[in-house]
Amino acid sequence: MAVAARRIGAETSATRALIVKAAEDLIRDEGSASVSTRRIAARAGLKPSLVHYYFPTTDDLLIEVSRKGAAESDRMIEEALASDDPVAALWRFFVDTSRTAMALEFMAMANHREALRATMAEHSEAMRRRQVEILSHVLGDRLLGPDGCPPAGLSVVLAGIGRAIVMEENLGVQSGHQEALDFVRDWLGRLTDRARTRPQEDNQQA
Repeated sequence: MAVAARRIGAETSATRALIVKAAEDLIRDEGSASVSTRRIAARAGLKPSLVHYYFPTTDDLLIEVSRKGAAESDRMIEEALASDDPVAALWRFFVDTSRTAMALEFMAMANHREALRATMAEHSEAMRRRQVEILSHVLGDRLLGPDGCPPAGLSVVLAGIGRAIVMEENLGVQSGHQEALDFVRDWLGRLTDRARTRPQEDNQQA
């Protein structure tokens, strides 16, 4: 006798969206350790069985929340590209504390959830490629600054600074943060100015 496939709620359901939002809010407010079907259901005002109806496993739900956050990050990246100062906008993206704090919570969960880790790694690689496109488009592929950091390396450096600041702020540590933010902002401004004047210098040397 064939076993009937388990029914899963429609992806366009308002209830499904409510569950995803409840999980997102719970992780943001109380951290990754707070995640459970029962607590998410309570946050959404639903029965736990209804959460399982839409998301058979916790991984299914976490992957959907991760994808929702990834879509928002993609939107912010595209807005940065379309802005008058793409590099400055990209830096603001890296130091967006609410977004980065959420990403760190998911990185902690991904250490113990292979499916979530694979989903996040795939999107992170795609997002890094897009960031490199922006930096290459604005600053060029040639060496950036006296130490010669190429766009791919610069993307990693900026992301690392943003994460370090968020992690330390969560501990109540703020020493040196403003100085680091000011330095990076001014440095990126100089790189952008240099890139804008480079075509004129190249024409003069031709």
